[in-house]
Amino acid sequence: MRIHFTGVAGAGMSAAALMMREAGHQVTGSDEDVFPPMSTYVEGLGFPFYRRFDAANLPAGLDVLVLGASAKLGGEDNPEVVAARARGVAVTSFPELVGQATEGRANTVVAGSFGKSTCAALMAHILRESGCDAGWMVGAISPSLPDTGHWGRAPQVVLEGDEYIVGPTDRRSKFLLYHPRDVLLTSLVHDHVNVFPTFAEYEAPFRELLRLIPLDGLLVAREHPAIRAIAGEAASRIVWYDTGRCEGWWADEVVFGDTSRFALVRPDGGRIAITTSLLGAHNIENVVGVAAYLLERGLVGEAALQAAVASFAGIRRRLDRLTTRSAVPVIEGFGSSYEKARSAIEALLLHYPHRPLTVVFEPHTFSWRSTDALAWYDTVFRGAARVLIAPPPTHGAATHRQSSFEDILARTAATGVAVEGVRSADEAIRALSGLKGDEVVLLLSSGPLLGLPDALPPVFDRLYGGQAAA
Repeated sequence: MRIHFTGVAGAGMSAAALMMREAGHQVTGSDEDVFPPMSTYVEGLGFPFYRRFDAANLPAGLDVLVLGASAKLGGEDNPEVVAARARGVAVTSFPELVGQATEGRANTVVAGSFGKSTCAALMAHILRESGCDAGWMVGAISPSLPDTGHWGRAPQVVLEGDEYIVGPTDRRSKFLLYHPRDVLLTSLVHDHVNVFPTFAEYEAPFRELLRLIPLDGLLVAREHPAIRAIAGEAASRIVWYDTGRCEGWWADEVVFGDTSRFALVRPDGGRIAITTSLLGAHNIENVVGVAAYLLERGLVGEAALQAAVASFAGIRRRLDRLTTRSAVPVIEGFGSSYEKARSAIEALLLHYPHRPLTVVFEPHTFSWRSTDALAWYDTVFRGAARVLIAPPPTHGAATHRQSSFEDILARTAATGVAVEGVRSADEAIRALSGLKGDEVVLLLSSGPLLGLPDALPPVFDRLYGGQAAA
């Protein structure tokens, strides 16, 4: 088929496009107002990519147009959608396309409020390193994987399962379209309050996902009260995991460092020595969950698992160190929700306990911008010495009750943390140019963050490049 992806720089969209190209289809794509790392990533994928939406982008003989869900795409008013409809071309979403294409394969859906990108990428990496040509779709870039999407020749497919809705006219959660044989469930805390106002509404699609697991499937679930409360929806076998002692798989003797190590304890009491370069306690949890799944399913051996976990380089924007020479490390985290932001902050407090932490934050997602989640600011920056906050974006603001920049700054200031607003990269760089040299800086957003991930590291390498940070 000839398939065109409108909004191809979306993480899931680009991964789906790669899967379809590897499956033998002809792929093109377009997008506007996109930023690194996804914009530069998509430009290098080797299929035609247009930097504006235009009916002229649609190839002759187009069979399917895949429309991304971003409010910035214009939905049914997008000129490419209008032209496709006029030509009688089917318009669909990437979850529908991926679900239809992979139906009948041994799909493992990695789901959860947080941790799913890292776990999906780690699982794909381990399978690949062990010689299994599994397919995968990961909603983030990993240096350890050649691409975010891969078709694969083995029956196994690893699919990052997003609970967010397919789009404005299709309120189903994306992961419900993926025909899971197995599910790895990492977490369950209230998120996406703009479409799931209550926890019961947020929890409901996870319950439905577990009901989709066949009797001969497998649920590997983190030991947590909220997950325990819904686990009975699964008719399959259930395996539990945690970082502390539990009835399933768990981590013992954890030692944190540039390379962290721990003993992975099996349900029978056996121990496997694991090392990882990933930062934070939450990533120990991620490794335990993925290892539990792969070993329970017999998809890898212990030695292959140990080697692949040790070599896994993580994923972009999940605690990447951006500086090379600066004595003040600049590290980029992914802050799309409270739990993700909090996990990143706690990881830096753990690994740099004697360095004052400065957080540069952008409230990019609908949840961070919603008045319903304003209370998140009461505790999210706990432990930080200083916080710089960029203005919230305006796209999609009419679809929810959006807090103003002043509301966000005032709520954060009320917690007692030293906070200031920065409206440009230059303003932020000036605010960060007088450091003592013993600090650590965390860039935290799911958006462009004023371009600071590209602009700030060379400045710090010049200003604070006397020696490498401890």
